[in-house]
Amino acid sequence: MSREHPTIIQPQHSGARVLVRVQPEEDWLSLPRPKLARQLLEALGIGEECALVARGGELLTPDRHIWPDDELLVRKVASSG
Repeated sequence: MSREHPTIIQPQHSGARVLVRVQPEEDWLSLPRPKLARQLLEALGIGEECALVARGGELLTPDRHIWPDDELLVRKVASSG
């Protein structure tokens, strides 16, 4: 998958969408725009404590808004102790 040919989630959705790069898999997804970073992680089935969300190099806390046509990065994290 690439940025130019992302996997489209809910293709029947005709409203605002966002483009998401999921790491470390390097998957690109196009999905209906969630309103908050927290909702993005929920839509991806990822717990808040398991990933970071960023937009334009800025980390987003779970309560930060996501805007139509945003390009986001979701970086899965794991702790080793």
